[in-house]
Amino acid sequence: MIKPKTELSDLQKILRICRQSFVSAGFFSLFINLLMLAPSLYMLQVYDRVLASRSEFTLLMLTLLLTGTMIVMGALDWVRSQILIRVGARLDSLINARLFSAMFDLGLRRPGTASAQPLNDLNNLRQFLTGNGLFAFFDVPWMPVYLAVLFLLHPWFGWFAIIAALIMVALTVATELSTSKPLAAANAEAIAAAGYAQSNLRNVEVLEAMGMLPRIRQRWLERHTRVMGLQALASDRAGALAATSKMMRMLLQSLILGLGALLAVEHIVSPGIMIAGSILMGRALAPIDLLIGTWKGFISARTAYHRLNDLLHAIPERPHYMSLPPPTGTLTLEGVVVVPPGAQTPALRGINLQIEANEVIGVIGPSAAGKSTLARAILGVWPLYAGKVRLDGADIQNINRDELGPYLGYLPQDIELFDGTIAENIARFGEVDPDQVVAAARKAGVHEMILQLPNAYNTRIGEAGSVLSGGQRQRVGLARALYGDPVLVVLDEPNSNLDDQGEAALAQAMSDLKRVGGTVLIISHRISILGSVDKILVLREGQVQIFGPRDQVLAQFIRPVATPAHPVAPVQPISQSRPS
Repeated sequence: MIKPKTELSDLQKILRICRQSFVSAGFFSLFINLLMLAPSLYMLQVYDRVLASRSEFTLLMLTLLLTGTMIVMGALDWVRSQILIRVGARLDSLINARLFSAMFDLGLRRPGTASAQPLNDLNNLRQFLTGNGLFAFFDVPWMPVYLAVLFLLHPWFGWFAIIAALIMVALTVATELSTSKPLAAANAEAIAAAGYAQSNLRNVEVLEAMGMLPRIRQRWLERHTRVMGLQALASDRAGALAATSKMMRMLLQSLILGLGALLAVEHIVSPGIMIAGSILMGRALAPIDLLIGTWKGFISARTAYHRLNDLLHAIPERPHYMSLPPPTGTLTLEGVVVVPPGAQTPALRGINLQIEANEVIGVIGPSAAGKSTLARAILGVWPLYAGKVRLDGADIQNINRDELGPYLGYLPQDIELFDGTIAENIARFGEVDPDQVVAAARKAGVHEMILQLPNAYNTRIGEAGSVLSGGQRQRVGLARALYGDPVLVVLDEPNSNLDDQGEAALAQAMSDLKRVGGTVLIISHRISILGSVDKILVLREGQVQIFGPRDQVLAQFIRPVATPAHPVAPVQPISQSRPS
């Protein structure tokens, strides 16, 4: 049965693009290894011709010829190293953007698992491709050339070199078998330990306030100790085998010299052949010895390659769709079912909604009702298990994110600002338009506060906006969401950290959005913020309980039983189709 061919990953495709460069490096390796025969031939001629003839002119000519040959070999070796350095740089330039996007897509699909490890893996792979370890792989195929020359000198030299090569290959295999598993386990454990430490560093205030540091540190130390133990095990084995390899190479080179001396005593070979044989076998075994010495780096690069390959296979490149006209903000949800990444139970089930352009919708409901999940589904952040979210009739998953992003505004519950100036954060790190930055800040009611900072809009706020208070970060985040007059704005608990002044600024921003046009969804536990909304959506257990005009929904939601004197017509819940 013929197995279907597995499609190449982007990394494998890029390595194929670089294949010609590797072929060129191998071509240079041929001439480098041929020129490395020169020292052996030089010693052969010196012992057999110069010493016998006592000709200083012959010695001078041979020395000049050797010097020129070594200069050419050095130049070729330098060219080969430059080729590999440029291959590493080309690999990086071709894959870095794709890899960076895949890291973030992985974070969207599996929240909490994203890390910068793929970038470290790329750096590890690039360093191996440009280092001395790879030269051994180019030089090993030319070992038969040296063995053939040894057989020409004398068959005993050839057979001795073959036995020596088999011993060295056995040491290489032993290095692979004894170090690959502990090194792979150490790398995996090191990544887990680094991720654990990184997650704890984001909560240093909690750890300090409640005295949790010693216990957290102890847990990290346990993981770190396992890493050190595995690395020490692999290093001990690799070190022992590397020392054995070095000892064996020196011993074998000495023994072949002894073999040559025996043949010279018996007048079977000349003293020059004796010396040349020793040098040739040392050169033949050098690539294997280099392989053993750099095996740890090879294992690390191979593990990094497999991790990168698995990531790029699991996270395909985002497709590019045909550009669409600017949206107006009409939002349609058709039987939307959302299963949060890593979960088994749907957080939203069969949501059907029609939200017209320029409507302001308030979304309320108890905790775990699916409100934040609804926001992520509408924005296309989380993939849908079933159904469609459409913006102006187009599936939001089929719109290029870089083209759609400027028309969307999003304020999540957990405000994340980035290292840069306040102006850059508000402008979403695009080209800063001062007028639009100030306009967005005014809409969010944060303009005056920004002017009080040391450098106003040019104030650098550090990662996560650490120099700002929670309320200030929220208002800067709101300004970022409103930047560029987006047509669809989703605000998830926008007043959770606001004081009375911030609440007033938020209410004014909602009024401004409603006046200039734009579809807005406000998710909140506080009913006080719903004064400017047109409709209210009530979620419960992942389904729509009520959806209708604000006053009618509030009347039913707050006072479900109407008095006889002022009867209120109940708002009918939207019928929901449960997923099969």
